[in-house]
Amino acid sequence: MCSEYEQQIGYTEYCKVMQDLALGIPTHQTELDMPSANEIKTGDMAPVIRAAGDHILELTQMKFGFPQTRTRGPVFNLRSKGKHFGDSHRCLVPASAFFEHTRRKYPKAKHRFTLVRAPLMAIAAIWQPSQKGQPAAFTMLTTEPGPDVEPFHNRQIAVLHPIDWQAWIDLTKPEEELLRPLPVGSLRVETR
Repeated sequence: MCSEYEQQIGYTEYCKVMQDLALGIPTHQTELDMPSANEIKTGDMAPVIRAAGDHILELTQMKFGFPQTRTRGPVFNLRSKGKHFGDSHRCLVPASAFFEHTRRKYPKAKHRFTLVRAPLMAIAAIWQPSQKGQPAAFTMLTTEPGPDVEPFHNRQIAVLHPIDWQAWIDLTKPEEELLRPLPVGSLRVETR
């Protein structure tokens, strides 16, 4: 399952997308809040978008993956099917691409997925506040694979088009409408 993604969108482009969507940008945000990274993996700190007041979204750094416990490792993906997130802290993970790997033995094939007709995607996620000296953390939500991902994996992360970002944060649309696979041709794949 997706435990790696990239974030290559510059802060200026991010601000343009947010302005085009009429989403507020806090005045204290700068390009330092949206660092680029070729690989963000479980355990890394990365930017997420969360609510910061009345229809204002802010970027903040969180750790990718809920902390591990004695019985399980970090939770970096969470199945959304059959769950409700009305009482959860919802956020968005900005990304320029996500990766899936195939083959059981090394070297594994690495498949890079990007959103067609948009330079920036957001992955539906939930977050939890810092606890026991650990930073705030997020986990990505998954759904059944869409037709673009199904040849590579039996699940996929819940990718949201920019028009649905605020709807996820405020939960103004039904969860099953937001947390579903994208239609065929929505994602472009490149194998490395």
